[in-house]
Amino acid sequence: AITSSDEEDDSDSSTKPIRSEKKKNPASLFQTGGDPPKEKKSKKKVPLKGAESEEETPETLQKNSNKKGKAKKSKKKEERPPSPVIEVDNLEEFVLQPAPQGVTIKCRVTRDKRGMDRGLYPTYYLHLDNDKKVFLLAGRKRKKSKTSNYLISIDPTDLSRGGENFIGKLRSNLMGTRFTVFDNGANPDRANADWSNVRQELSAVVYETNVLGFKGPRKMTVIIPGMNADCERVPIRPRNDNDGLLMRWQNRNMDNVIELHNKAPVWNDETQSYVLNFHGRVTHASVKNFQIVHSSDPDYIVMQFGRVADDAFTMDYNYPLCAVQAFAIALSSFDGKLACE
Repeated sequence: AITSSDEEDDSDSSTKPIRSEKKKNPASLFQTGGDPPKEKKSKKKVPLKGAESEEETPETLQKNSNKKGKAKKSKKKEERPPSPVIEVDNLEEFVLQPAPQGVTIKCRVTRDKRGMDRGLYPTYYLHLDNDKKVFLLAGRKRKKSKTSNYLISIDPTDLSRGGENFIGKLRSNLMGTRFTVFDNGANPDRANADWSNVRQELSAVVYETNVLGFKGPRKMTVIIPGMNADCERVPIRPRNDNDGLLMRWQNRNMDNVIELHNKAPVWNDETQSYVLNFHGRVTHASVKNFQIVHSSDPDYIVMQFGRVADDAFTMDYNYPLCAVQAFAIALSSFDGKLACE
């Protein structure tokens, strides 16, 4: 299990974007060129509402901090304006929009196992981890599916495939070791003439199998589309199974594709466990705890995920990820991968 390390941790480190001191512009790591997307070109970007930025006080994070009594109470708490609520009209755009550069969007994932079959098919909810607890996404594993298949919705009560709130899905291979994340576009079989309605692949996750039964930390590879010069995601619309992110990565065809990995935890002799510095955002040891980084700048945390209670987890993500990408990557870590343990 990976535990949280207090090394190099200070009282308000978790309130700042987790970025590298060496690289002033992490955005350059993810730029691959590519043609700017033609569709929705004139659409205005949704202002970032309800997300925690540099101005967030450390007080709300003290609950999850590994250091007790370290965080100082902010004198400005009374002056702090309430977190704005994301307008429902903009929710769909917000969850697909990359995080603004320089801002860490802090979220919480809760797992609901109540009900007849929720033990097998729990529902997962994603909220902004702030005072307002703004709902962002819900996800649930589909029943009667040959492979693990999670539906992702922008409505906590409507998790149907045909509903208008369906925003994306996560699909695994038979082994449960490779996952692909799609948006809500159409299957290539139902493409229109210019292919503009075909679904995009937003990311893929590969878990390295431990065939010898070694009980070490999981090894993850995350593949995402690159970003163009306007800091917009390059659309990846495979026309068949041989053109998707996984096949491109497998064939080392990395045009407009970015490869990320989970940061390798360090063995700690004192605690007899693998540790990572989550800057106070993770409090429970778990094999599911991870941080995703680019090999060229391992100090810039693209995403981190970890347990804070039996059925509660923190999930923080940075540019270039969007909420749907990060949530789907987190959902893949919940899936039962016997070959990966």
